[in-house]
Amino acid sequence: MKKIIDFYINSSLHVALSTFSLVLMTDFFFNISNGYSVAFFAFFGTVVGYNFVKYDALARLNKLNIKKELKGIVVLSFFSFLACIYFFWQLSRVTKSTAFVFLGLTLLYTLPFFPNKKNARNWKGIKIYIVAITWVGVTVILPLFEAKFPFSKDVFLMALQRFLLIFPMILVFDIVDVYKDDVHLQTVPQQIGVKKTKSLGYLLLLALLSLEFFYTDNHHFLPLFFKLLVCITIALFLFFANENRSRYYASLWLESVPILWWLVLVGSESF
Repeated sequence: MKKIIDFYINSSLHVALSTFSLVLMTDFFFNISNGYSVAFFAFFGTVVGYNFVKYDALARLNKLNIKKELKGIVVLSFFSFLACIYFFWQLSRVTKSTAFVFLGLTLLYTLPFFPNKKNARNWKGIKIYIVAITWVGVTVILPLFEAKFPFSKDVFLMALQRFLLIFPMILVFDIVDVYKDDVHLQTVPQQIGVKKTKSLGYLLLLALLSLEFFYTDNHHFLPLFFKLLVCITIALFLFFANENRSRYYASLWLESVPILWWLVLVGSESF
């Protein structure tokens, strides 16, 4: 069972399911129907993108031993790439063009484009912003573009809320890895300390909830209730986060929050 769970996490299937869930939540809150093309594109694209980010540099430096698990991840990534291409061609032209923008961010995050320069992942303090913006683009912008949803204040608020959701989640990862990450990365807890990082996370979650009252159509209790639940959950993960937590604390349990949130939303529709 442990090997199955480890493969599920290491192959990026879990984080891909979180992406899938967030795309469908965007559809839910804006009452749009894209079918599942964007959601599956996001799912398979996340598997390919995350595995490329995690294993490309190590493979190029020959620091990765070929194990059975890695062979499985390579095979899974290959078929995910084919599936990603399939769903990509089902998207509208505008959505495809926008997807390339976030593909560029992923490549910038991974590959050293400039001579004698590190990739963006190693630029001091910038990693968290690239990851959060990419998640906003894939889980908010792409589904709304595909639905030809007009840009409005509500779209901007949803994108900002999604950023404020992802940022504290990444802070949990950074706290857990505060002594494992290269000091040159200058992650938030490395710069301001764990205690102040947690306080920052709480403030961002509070800001997320406060934005709910600025929506044009803000008389629905359901969105606020579920966003309150997810913010409380992430705040608890922040509170109990420390450098001694196991890898499953963030990589499995924290990344389950969007999945559980989506399942609750789906369940609420049946009542």
